[in-house]
Amino acid sequence: MINGTHVVIYTSDAEADRAFFRDVLGLPSVDAGHGWLIFQAPPSEIAFHPTQSVHSHELMLMCDDLEATVAELTAKGVEFTRPVQELNWGLLTGFRLPGGGDLALYEPRHPRAASAGQA
Repeated sequence: MINGTHVVIYTSDAEADRAFFRDVLGLPSVDAGHGWLIFQAPPSEIAFHPTQSVHSHELMLMCDDLEATVAELTAKGVEFTRPVQELNWGLLTGFRLPGGGDLALYEPRHPRAASAGQA
C-alpha cells in the first residue's frame, strides 16, 4: 500500500536550495550520501484541479498564519515574487528559491485533509 510521497524539485542550484530548506525553512533532513539531503516534509495533501491546458504539478507550502510567516521569511532575506492574494480558499503568495525556482505559500481556509483522520 502507498505509505508516503517523495517530491522532487528540479533546480539549477541544488546545493543552494538544500541549504535554504535546511537553514531558512528549518526542515529536518537525512543525508542519503555525499551531502544529498532528503527533507522531512510537513503533513501533505493532494488535490486534483481540472484543466484544459497542459497537465502539470505544483508544490505549495502551507502555513497557519501567512502574514507572520511572510514577515519571518522576509527577515531571513527571502524574496517574495508575488503579492498576497485573498482567494475564496485561502491567502496565497510565492517566494524565490536560491536556485531560481518559485514556490507557492498559502494559508488555507478550507478543511485540511491532515486533520481528517483525527475526527
